[in-house]
Amino acid sequence: MTLPQQPAQPQQPQPRPQSQSQLQFQPQSRPRQPENPSFQQPQPETPPVQQPRQPQPQQQPSPQQPRQQFAMQQLQPPSLPADPYAEWLMRVRRAFSRIGGALCVMIVIWYALATVLSGVLYTALHTANMPNWASYVASGAPLYLLAMPVAVLIMRKLPVVETRAFDMKPSLFLKLLVMCFPLMYVGSIIGNFLAEALSDGKASDAVSDLAMQLDVWNVVFLVIIGPIFEEWIFRKEIISRARRYGEKTAIVFSALAFGLFHMNLFQFFYAFALGLVFGYVYVRTSKLRYSIAMHMIINFNGGVLAPWVITRVDTRQMESMAEQLEGGNSAMATAWLEQNLPSLAVAGVYFVVYLAVLIAGVVLLVRERRRFEFYTAPEELPRGLRAKTACGNVGVITFIVLAVLLTAINLLA
Repeated sequence: MTLPQQPAQPQQPQPRPQSQSQLQFQPQSRPRQPENPSFQQPQPETPPVQQPRQPQPQQQPSPQQPRQQFAMQQLQPPSLPADPYAEWLMRVRRAFSRIGGALCVMIVIWYALATVLSGVLYTALHTANMPNWASYVASGAPLYLLAMPVAVLIMRKLPVVETRAFDMKPSLFLKLLVMCFPLMYVGSIIGNFLAEALSDGKASDAVSDLAMQLDVWNVVFLVIIGPIFEEWIFRKEIISRARRYGEKTAIVFSALAFGLFHMNLFQFFYAFALGLVFGYVYVRTSKLRYSIAMHMIINFNGGVLAPWVITRVDTRQMESMAEQLEGGNSAMATAWLEQNLPSLAVAGVYFVVYLAVLIAGVVLLVRERRRFEFYTAPEELPRGLRAKTACGNVGVITFIVLAVLLTAINLLA
């Protein structure tokens, strides 16, 4: 008997095996579906919850050795001098030495060219007594046109201290100018006394002898050209480079160089004293016009006005008339006085005014001595090392020796 066959059951699809990762993120239950599909609302998909991963330690790359051609060199720190203070003093000495060397070159060029030019003028003029203008040209042209510019070029490498320029009140200018006259008078007395003593009374001041020859060349060279060039190099060029090491040091150094530059014992002491005043004026104003104006006034008085007054009165005749008056010959003395009365009046007024200026200058020097102002410089030299540092170097020592030697030659020649 054959049994009836059962209908074949449909095979259910076998679920695919899930991987461990899928099982890990498989939601545990599903939301229940509503029975009525029409009321089914879309449900937001819930993202699978991820478990935080454990941070894995990063592997450091193995250091690579640099190639030989790019090997780094070990930097060395800059080496400092063993004693910075001593190095600074040495640098200051070199600066002053350069100034002294420049002045030496100036003197050598000046004397060499002046000697050659004098010989040429003597030969061209066919005279034993060189005229006044030729003497000024032979001495001034080499100095002002070549020697001084070369000296300034040598000093150009030294830095200049930039300062603010100030105007000077006329009253202060007049006070300082009046102070110059007693300084010049005392310095002239000292110079004349030493020159007479060292030469047994045989020396003579060549500059004064030249100034007594009254002509226009005295005004051109003594009053105009000379002050301009001398103030330019000794005040502007030297002080502007030396004042960074102290205002007093710069003023005294410039005045000493100015006095030695004349190479004349008759002039050294009053030139040094005037250089102190001119230097102070330039330091306080940083303008060259004031020191040039003072220099011109001083030279006009000594090189033009005073010689003109002196030459208007014959001192020998005056001495003779004094002897005649003492001998009882008053008529001749009276006649001479009447004849020379205008000249005597001019000379009398000049000497009275000059004496009044001398007295006023002494009073001002005593009263105003504490009012001179000096300010600290960027690299101020210590008090005990100023002279040693400024003058104790090769250049300045050579300049001093050369100037003193030429001064002695001019005195004894």
